[in-house]
Amino acid sequence: MQNFVHLHVHTQYSLLDGAARIPELVAHAKTLGMPALAITDHGAMYGVIDFYKECKKQGIKPVLGMEAYVAPRSRTEREGGRENAHLVLLAKNKTGYQNLIKLSSSAFVDGFYYKPRIDYDLLEQHAEGLVCLSACLAGDIPQALLNGQTEKARALALRLRGMFGDDFYIELQNHGIPEQLEVLPQLDSLAKELGIKTVATNDVHYVEKNDAEAQDVLLCIQTGKFVDDENRMRMSADEFYLKNADEMEQALYNYRESLDTTLEIAEKCDLELTFGERHLPSFSAPDGLDNMSYLMQLAEAGLQRKMPNAGEEAHARLALELSIIERMGFVDYFLIVWDFVNFAHRNGIFVGPGRGSGAASLVAYSLDITDVDPLKYDLPFERFLNPERISMPDFDIDFCIERRQEVIDYVVRKYGKDQVVQIITFGTMAARAVIRDVGRVLDIPYAKVDGISKMVPNELNITIDKALKISKDLRNAYEQDEETHYLIDMSKRLEGLPRHASMHAAGVVIGKTAIDEYVPLATGADNAAVTQFTMTTIEELGLLKMDFLGLRTLTVIQDAEKMVRRKVPDFDITKIDPTDKEVYEMIGNGHTEGVFQLESSGMKSFMKELKPQNMEDIIAGISLY
Repeated sequence: MQNFVHLHVHTQYSLLDGAARIPELVAHAKTLGMPALAITDHGAMYGVIDFYKECKKQGIKPVLGMEAYVAPRSRTEREGGRENAHLVLLAKNKTGYQNLIKLSSSAFVDGFYYKPRIDYDLLEQHAEGLVCLSACLAGDIPQALLNGQTEKARALALRLRGMFGDDFYIELQNHGIPEQLEVLPQLDSLAKELGIKTVATNDVHYVEKNDAEAQDVLLCIQTGKFVDDENRMRMSADEFYLKNADEMEQALYNYRESLDTTLEIAEKCDLELTFGERHLPSFSAPDGLDNMSYLMQLAEAGLQRKMPNAGEEAHARLALELSIIERMGFVDYFLIVWDFVNFAHRNGIFVGPGRGSGAASLVAYSLDITDVDPLKYDLPFERFLNPERISMPDFDIDFCIERRQEVIDYVVRKYGKDQVVQIITFGTMAARAVIRDVGRVLDIPYAKVDGISKMVPNELNITIDKALKISKDLRNAYEQDEETHYLIDMSKRLEGLPRHASMHAAGVVIGKTAIDEYVPLATGADNAAVTQFTMTTIEELGLLKMDFLGLRTLTVIQDAEKMVRRKVPDFDITKIDPTDKEVYEMIGNGHTEGVFQLESSGMKSFMKELKPQNMEDIIAGISLY
């Protein structure tokens, strides 16, 4: 019978610190026969959903948590040193998970100072449903004991026991570090004196022991140091891997009961997450109308305005689309999109004519969300919304790049800044970039690293393994030069890991209530709040994700229209003849510099061969290319 599970584990989402990829981590825990596994990344919850799904997929119980940074005094103080204590928090249930979200969000939004930080007062407000572990050597209790401050350690342990009751545990670790060996008996003694249980953990940062070297290189990338630097941050042992139960028993043979406690905690943590349940914001129709009546009124008026001679087919299509929209519960969604697009139109902000499957909707065309007549181009509505395939609709809307933010600001004013947040994205260490990063910290001459990285073909989604197959020069360098061989092998071990978090260029989430009721928040550029979960996860959790795309081409078109109007005051760009032969002749001659989607060298060559005669030819050409 397995008597140990890991409850202190850092994945790749402990950015440039954890080298444990979630699928490999979970698979290895399963191989070791462990019934459960925790995720406790530094200061954030970036990876908890990916981890949860992977554990469920592999038949292991997921325990969701984080290793919080605790400010020396108040989280709102931004003075003094950068040192923060560590504390491990695990969600027992839905309440604990919600509290974890609140703590993690506040750590970024209110407490960020070099790191996202909580404090003990905030923790006390959100302790319900959480298990608390006293953490590694960087925890306040171990630090107090190491500094001879026994009373301080005792007082904090009593305070945490007061917050969490039997859900507070003193954490024991042994990686062979002298300070750990010194503090272990003191921690055990304090726990016995106060009647607090101990728990064994291993501060996992990578999956297997031989990954220690790669994780060390990763740390150097984070800190901007060379591997050979003597005075740099490094792990003081190569024991921070996912050990098996026998290895853990050997490391803590004098504290065997602390291993059994891990199962007790894993048993306590019983969290089930819900996916696909919608949390869409509400729209308030004016004049006491219900939303469906208002949508019908807008759509019918729009159809009459844009297609005054619309026949039975158009009216039947509009009625069908409206019934599907109502049946699938997306009336508010259409009204929300109409509202902010209408704001843009009213304020002279150029809006794109429509892209993606949204252009297949006659309702969207009637509401001026798009300017593409789906009947003219025979676009089936089911490509956008299909009752047989329940999924969130997705309008990708282009705005003038210089005024896009005005539209987002309008949405924030309308729904409240707590309910409108931009979405995070992670930059990963792609093939060329990881070779440069690793080469730098290995102190390999720049010219050599630059030459090797340029041997990787400049292709979308290229990997080092693919590059070795494609590029003869890279393969020869790898096989014939020992230093290059080592550089490439080390780069492969780190390739694809997230390097940094940033704000997604277009993604905005609009919540039914405050976003931090559903997902944790971080802070991005200019301290603006962003979700800690990526766009895909946001959609899986049933939140409304919108793409507010900033398109420079629209700004150029808008400026061009203004210039033309100086000489032709009544010029209207929407009334340009789409059958003008001279335009198609220009495209067929490859004179498409600055023309959206036709300006690349490959597309210019293709258009010269295609010689398009009408818009349908261009549509087919872009699709084929």
